[in-house]
Amino acid sequence: KMGNAESNTYRNHLSRFLPEEQSDIDGVFDTLSGSSGSAGAKNGKATKKTVTLTALQAAYTREPLPEQMTLRLYNGMKSVDPTGKSSGLAEQIAKEQFVIFMSNLLKGNADEKITIIMRMISKVEGPVKGKQIQEFTEDLITSVVHVLNYRKELKGWNLENTRDSASGVKVLASQLLSELKLADGTKPVGPQLMETDFDQSVIEDWVYRVPQISIFLSAVIRQGLHVLHSLPDQTKDIVNLVPSCKGIKGRLVSLFDIPSIIYINSHLPAELQHKWQLLFSSRLHGESFSQLCGHIVKKGPCIVILKDLDGYIFGGFASHSWEVKPQFQGDNRCFLFSVLPSLAVYTCTGYNDHYMYLNHGQQTMPNGLGMGGQHGYFGLWLDSDYGKGHSKAKPRCTTYNSPQLSAKEDFTLDVVEVWAVGDLPESTGGKGKKSILDVDPEAQAFLEMAGKCRQSEGLREPVEEDDDD
Repeated sequence: KMGNAESNTYRNHLSRFLPEEQSDIDGVFDTLSGSSGSAGAKNGKATKKTVTLTALQAAYTREPLPEQMTLRLYNGMKSVDPTGKSSGLAEQIAKEQFVIFMSNLLKGNADEKITIIMRMISKVEGPVKGKQIQEFTEDLITSVVHVLNYRKELKGWNLENTRDSASGVKVLASQLLSELKLADGTKPVGPQLMETDFDQSVIEDWVYRVPQISIFLSAVIRQGLHVLHSLPDQTKDIVNLVPSCKGIKGRLVSLFDIPSIIYINSHLPAELQHKWQLLFSSRLHGESFSQLCGHIVKKGPCIVILKDLDGYIFGGFASHSWEVKPQFQGDNRCFLFSVLPSLAVYTCTGYNDHYMYLNHGQQTMPNGLGMGGQHGYFGLWLDSDYGKGHSKAKPRCTTYNSPQLSAKEDFTLDVVEVWAVGDLPESTGGKGKKSILDVDPEAQAFLEMAGKCRQSEGLREPVEEDDDD
């Protein structure tokens, strides 16, 4: 018979799950313990079912989850101590441990998650080194990409139409680790970070402040162990982990990788996180500023991402439709970001309202696309003389507090992409006969510049981009 303390703890944890969730968890546990061969009789008594590491590995390693993560989940389950009398915890996972593990990681707060996370970082009790936290974080992100790909949950993205995720995993892990603060508030960096000891309270504070850790763990458990993955209200936090992808055609490979898509998407306004649609790619639509304008004007909020000839990848989020006009536009939801060599988002300082700017064909005002800073000194600038740009920030861009995003202050453009985020505005095209302006974006852009509106706009039915060629 279970001790009272144990049964109360266990019952409290069980009560967090709805009946259908409980039976889902029971089902997964039964499947795993059935294959552990531990349900046989010993000394004439039926033994309690348990799960072994071998059973977990047989069920999950190589397919849904990388081996390292299966081992970390096992160490996390093993660390659960339902009685509070940790007497050299057994190698096998009992049902109580399995349920409490699920309850703490899927329904718990940072305080409830932390002991398990500490054991997932290191099997040994006590402080952990920055390097161990880095390895855990990289394993976690790798597993999220792996399991979403395996379960076909990448929503139109795939590992072929995005940049290689390996560098994305490293820069996202570094970005999340940059939030680690010691008790005195200092943030160790670089080699010093790797060798610093972090105790449980510091890591608990980090898990509390960096929501990605819990969301990623949740995705790995739900999709990896395939538990509670299909119950609608259980997946709110991971529904928009990856937006659906529209408009990427043929062999085009985006400048984004899966980890950077996940990170940048999490910084967008919530109502725009469900869908990205490719509006312009210089590889598809040609290297021309008026082509760029023609594809992005009046298409709602957008992400502009570009790569310079030195391989730096960076961009900005425009909260409003781009319009060709000599004034600044947008609002304080706009931000700049960097993807390589480091991943970061730079939000508004409130110092000025120079959020976004697009102009073309003017004698007196600068012609090009800009975000942040001021004329001639933008945080991000693409010149209308296609191929030239700058990112000026000595020491920081006034609007976004961003550093210089490109390798050189004045850079040469290699590739640019623009993605509409959220649903396209209703009047951006239609089925049936195309207007000459749809066929020729340059004509449309020049009309915009001349300040003439399109008579046919708004009279046509909205159209969804097709996914296939």
